[in-house]
Amino acid sequence: MRRAYIVGGHITRFLGARHPDFIHKKHPDFGKRSNPTLEAYISEAVNGALAGVDATLVDKCWIGNFAGELFSSQGHLGAAVVGANAALMHKPSMRVEGACASGGLAFACALDSIRAGSDVALVVGAEVQTTASARQGGDYLARASHYARERSLDDFVFPAIFARRVKAYTEAYGLETAALGAVAAKAYAGANRNALAHMHHVQMDTQTASVASERNPTFLGNEELRPYLRMADCSQVSDGGAALLLVSEEGLSKLGKRKEDAVEVVGFEQATSSLYEDADPLRLVTVETAAARAYGAVGVRAADVGVAEVHDCFTITELLMYEALGWAAHGEGASLLGTARAQSVNTGGGLVGFGHPVGATGVKQLIEVWRQMKGRCGDYQLAGAPPALGLCANMGGDDKTVCLTLLKNL
Repeated sequence: MRRAYIVGGHITRFLGARHPDFIHKKHPDFGKRSNPTLEAYISEAVNGALAGVDATLVDKCWIGNFAGELFSSQGHLGAAVVGANAALMHKPSMRVEGACASGGLAFACALDSIRAGSDVALVVGAEVQTTASARQGGDYLARASHYARERSLDDFVFPAIFARRVKAYTEAYGLETAALGAVAAKAYAGANRNALAHMHHVQMDTQTASVASERNPTFLGNEELRPYLRMADCSQVSDGGAALLLVSEEGLSKLGKRKEDAVEVVGFEQATSSLYEDADPLRLVTVETAAARAYGAVGVRAADVGVAEVHDCFTITELLMYEALGWAAHGEGASLLGTARAQSVNTGGGLVGFGHPVGATGVKQLIEVWRQMKGRCGDYQLAGAPPALGLCANMGGDDKTVCLTLLKNL
């Protein structure tokens, strides 16, 4: 099998409500300037990733995007990638969709292409979600569930689905709200050190995140589930983009890169479960399956992972990820809070703090691990020697589509 390497990439700022540069009706610049469009995010991500390299060497391009037609009235985004840089004209380029795992699936396609003979692949992810009201956006995002069966759960389907997980986990294991508050506080602390993060300017402590209040309200219409989810438990409705270059050994040479510049993709697994069945509320079984395959194929243990980006769409999901990835037993994810293991996860804020432009997330995760391994995370760089093994877990829907990547530092 041909070896594959990530040699860098670019992440835009993630913007949305509560970011001081996000334009809304009460912003002093309202009417003078606008928020970046989907096209603008794609262009910045593509050209940032291609900076300093000969873009004509790119063999193929992929972009992950979930709902461009709904939020931006724009599909056909493979052609948008080519439109971002003249050197990409007439290159093969296509869009990939898998809900919140769209970016991870775009990377999967690029990896297959490298293994099949390509030398340089461009992987992009982008999403704009702030063009709709909260309720309309919630309806759009509900299409990542089985819409016909689950749409009636709440106006905000996915918060309700994961509130249902919190309820089940609390009843089974006695979860305290302070544990979820600690996950949120950790995410915001990472974002406060990360200039690209949506929540960079917003402070959050465990006490505030743990208790329902005017600042941190419960908001679900479903009365049974409403007490189990607060605003601070949720990933951010963000706009943004990310792009990376994935290359073969020959591609390294073509781009003038050294292996020391790169991280190697040593393991990748995709697992998918049925859209038409409810997931186990106490486990992320699809994540567990992908992780077990990847660990076994590479010959590593969960304990060997030194840095990770996991899909914390809600605070409960990060605890469930700890368990699914083998770092804690079922029901004991909260025991990791405050440990070095927890601090090595989602160092720049995760989805809760960094933000969650759906199609961009899976690509952003991979760049973040590359940055940590190369010592490029600035104020949120992990202490000590750069990690030798990294992991990314990108999840679409309620544990339906999972992309699990293992990366080795060189």
